[in-house]
Amino acid sequence: MPLLSKNKAEAVNEFNQYVKPVSLWADAWKRLRKNKMAVIGMWIVGLYLAVTFGAGLLPFYSYTDQELLHANLPPSTRPAGRVAIERLELRRGDILLAMQASSREDLKRDLDRVNEDLDRIRFELDRDPVHKRVYLLGTDYLGRDMLARTVYGGQISLLIGIVGTITAGLIGIVLGAIGGYAGGWADNLLSRFVDIMYSLPYMLVVIIIMSMFKDSSNATVLGIPLNIIILFFAIALVSWLTMSRIVRGQVISLKNSEFVEAARSMGAGPGRIVFRHLLPNTVGIIIVYSTLQFPSFIMNESFLSFLGLGVSAPYASWGTLVSEGVQGMQLYPWRLVVPATAMTIFLFAMNFLGDGLRDALDPQSKNRS
Repeated sequence: MPLLSKNKAEAVNEFNQYVKPVSLWADAWKRLRKNKMAVIGMWIVGLYLAVTFGAGLLPFYSYTDQELLHANLPPSTRPAGRVAIERLELRRGDILLAMQASSREDLKRDLDRVNEDLDRIRFELDRDPVHKRVYLLGTDYLGRDMLARTVYGGQISLLIGIVGTITAGLIGIVLGAIGGYAGGWADNLLSRFVDIMYSLPYMLVVIIIMSMFKDSSNATVLGIPLNIIILFFAIALVSWLTMSRIVRGQVISLKNSEFVEAARSMGAGPGRIVFRHLLPNTVGIIIVYSTLQFPSFIMNESFLSFLGLGVSAPYASWGTLVSEGVQGMQLYPWRLVVPATAMTIFLFAMNFLGDGLRDALDPQSKNRS
C-alpha cells in the first residue's frame, strides 16, 4: 500500500519509489503538448488575439484613411506612388490603343483624367509621405490599406465570438446547472423554454432583427454603433441553448455521485454543491465546447455581413471585407483572398485547438498516454 513520504507533495508507489502527484490540469497540459496541431493552433490563436487587439500599438496605417489615387493597388513591397504610376501608365497605354480604333469622347475624357492623375502623383511623389506608403497586402476600392482593414476587421469578428462565448457561459451554465440539479418542475420549465427557443428559425429571426435596425447605422450608444450592439445581441440570443443542455446533462449524471452525497451530508447547501462541486467537474467539457462554438459565432457574423446586414462602414469585419472582395474578385483578387485567408486560418486554428482540448481534458480519451 503506498505511503505518504516526508514531503507531502510526493507519494511512494508499490516499488517504494517517490512519485510526484499530477493534477488534472497538469496532466491535460502534458497531453495537449503532444498534439502538435493543437499547439500550433494555440499559438496561432494567441498571435491573432495579440495582433488584433494590440493593433493600436503596432505600426499599421489607419483603416479609414482613403487615397483614391491608390485605389485597387496590388500587394507590393514598393512605395505606393511608384506602383500607382505604373498602373496609370498601363491604363493610359490601353486607352491609346482603344483610341486608335475609335475616337469616342469617353476615351478622351478617360485619357485626360489619367494624365491629370499621373501629373499629380509625379509632382507629389517626393513631397507627400502618403505616396511612400508600402501596402504589403494591397488596397481596396477606396485606397485603404487591406492589411490594416483586415487586422481591425478582426476585432469585430473576434468580439462577436467572445460575446457569444461569454453569453453561452453566463446564461447556459447557470440555467443548465440549476435545471439539472433541481429537477422536477423547475427542470421541466427550463427545458420547455429551451425547446421553444430551439424551435425558432434562428438565422431568420436574426435577419429580421438586423433588417429592422438597418437604417440606424449612424446611431451610437456609449460611443458604440447601435447596429454593432444589435448584432451582438442577435448573435447571443440563442448562443446559450446548447451549452445549457450540455451542462444540464453533466449535472444530472454527477449529482448523485459520492462526493456530492458527502458534501450534502456535511451540510452543504444546493448553491455550494452546484457551484463548488458540480460545475468544477464539468469545466473540461465547458472549455472544449466553448472553443468549438467560438468559430460558429464568427461564421454567423460573416454570413450576416455578407448579406449586408452586419457591420456598417467605416467599421469592418471579416464578413464585410469578404463581401466587398467578391464584387471585384476577378480584377482585384487580393481584396477577397486577404480577409478570406485570415478568417480561414483562424477558424482552422480554433478547431484544431478545440479538438486538442477535447482529447486532453477527457480522462478516458484514447489519445491519453
